[in-house]
Amino acid sequence: MAQFKRMLNRELSHFSEMSQSGNQVSEYISSTFLDKSNEVEILSPAPKEHETPTQWQRQQQQPPPVSITQNLSVDSSLPQSSFPRFGIKTDQEELLSQELENLDKWGLNIFRVAEFSKGRSLSCITYTIFQERELLKTFKIPADTLITYILKLEDHYHADVAYHNSLHAADVMQSTHVLLAMPALDAVFTDLEILAALYAAAIHDVDHPGVSNQFLIKTNSELALMYNDESVLENHHLAVGFRLLQGDNCDIFQNLSKWQRQTLHRMVIDMVLATDMSKHMCLLAELKTLVETKKVGNSGMLLLDNYTDRVQVLQNLVHCADLSNPTKPLPLYRQWTERIMAEFFRQGDQERERGLEISPMCDKHTACIEKSQVGFIDYIVRPLWETWADLVYPGAQEILETLEENRHWYHSVIPRSPLPSPDPNPTRFCFELMLQVTSEEEEEEEDEEDEDSSPEGEGAAQPSVETDEDGVSASPGETGKF
Repeated sequence: MAQFKRMLNRELSHFSEMSQSGNQVSEYISSTFLDKSNEVEILSPAPKEHETPTQWQRQQQQPPPVSITQNLSVDSSLPQSSFPRFGIKTDQEELLSQELENLDKWGLNIFRVAEFSKGRSLSCITYTIFQERELLKTFKIPADTLITYILKLEDHYHADVAYHNSLHAADVMQSTHVLLAMPALDAVFTDLEILAALYAAAIHDVDHPGVSNQFLIKTNSELALMYNDESVLENHHLAVGFRLLQGDNCDIFQNLSKWQRQTLHRMVIDMVLATDMSKHMCLLAELKTLVETKKVGNSGMLLLDNYTDRVQVLQNLVHCADLSNPTKPLPLYRQWTERIMAEFFRQGDQERERGLEISPMCDKHTACIEKSQVGFIDYIVRPLWETWADLVYPGAQEILETLEENRHWYHSVIPRSPLPSPDPNPTRFCFELMLQVTSEEEEEEEDEEDEDSSPEGEGAAQPSVETDEDGVSASPGETGKF
C-alpha cells in the first residue's frame, strides 16, 4: 500500500512539473484519491472576484440542502393495481423497450433510458434488473413495495445536481449488473450477495448535495459534524437509503430472515463506504493482492473462500462501476465529463463566494478539462481497470480497449500552448503524503536505487512517465501502472 502511494507520488510530482494545468490535475488526483484523514489543512481566504454569474449560479446560488435522515417524507406509493412493464408509467414504452434490449451490455445509453422513462431511469433500471434476475421471486419482494421504495429513493436524488443524481445511480447500477455477469464471476456470488451489490449501487449517492466531502468538512457542515469528518457523504447515503426502508410499504427486505438481513446490511455498508474515493489506493492494493493470489476452478471461475475475499471483490466491482465513465462509448463519456465538470465548477464558485481556497479542478478559469481526463485515466482509472481485467480475464478486454481509445481522443484535443518561461520562484503544489515510512524502508529504497544505478542494475525497470510538451503522458501503455 505504502509502496503504491510512494510511486504514485513520484509520478504525480513529475507530471505537475510540466505545466500549470498538469499541476492542477496532479493536485486533484492527490487530494481526491489518496486518504489524507490525518492531515490538518490551514485555510487562507482567497480574494473575491467580480464576475458574471454562471448558468448554474443563476439556477441556484446556494448548494442543495442536505437532508438529515429524520426529514424523509415523499409519498411515491402506487395503487396496488396492474404494474407498468418497466415499473414506471411512460407514453414511450416501445422506445424504452428498444433501449433496454441493451440492459445486459456495456455501454447502454442511460441518457436515452432517462428520456424515454420521463426522468425515472433509476426506478426503471432497478425494477427491470430485479425482474430479470428474479430477485422479487427469490426474496419474496412485493412488486408494489419495490416500486414504492425505488420511486421514493429516486426522489431523494437531487435533479439539480449535474452529476451525482439518479441518472448516475442508474448508470452505476446497470454497470454493476453487467460486471456481475462476467464469465469469471458466473455462479460465484449468492443471490443475497447479488441483491446487496445492486442495492448498494442504487443508494450509493442518494441525497448527494453536489459538493465533496472536503467541502462539507471545511465549511463545518452538520453532516461533517455528525460523522466526525469520516466518509461524510458515504455514511449519509447509507443512512438515507436504510431510513427510507422504514416508510409505508417501502421495506423491500421484509421477507428476508434475520440472518439474511443482517448479512445484507453488513455487505451494503462495506460496499458503499468503499465508494469514498479517498479509499481508492487501499482498494487497489487489496485488489492487486487478490489477483496475485487468486484461485480459479476448472471452469475458469474465481474461487473465493471467505467473506473478506468475497466482499473485497464486490467492493472493487461497485468501485469499478462508479469509475466506469471513461470506459463507455465516447459520446456517453463526453456527456458524463461535461456533467462532472459543471458540478466541480459550481462548487468552485461557491468556494470563491465564501472566500475559501478553490478545490483542485473546480476553478472554471484555469481548469483544463481535456488534460484532467487524460491524467484521471492514466493514474486512477487505467490501473484499476487493468487490475480488474486481470482478475476476470478475459472478460474486460473490450472495456480496456474502449478506455484506451477514449484516452487517445482526449489527449488529441488538449489545447496546445507554448511552454511558459521558467519561474524563478515556483509555487507549484508539493505532494506530501502522510506516510509512516520506517527508517528501514527508506534505507531499503536507497539501497535499491544504488543497485539500479550500478552497472549490474542497468536493465532494471524504473517507474517513469514519458511526457510531451504539455506535460501529458505520451505512451498510454506505460503510465498509470504502480
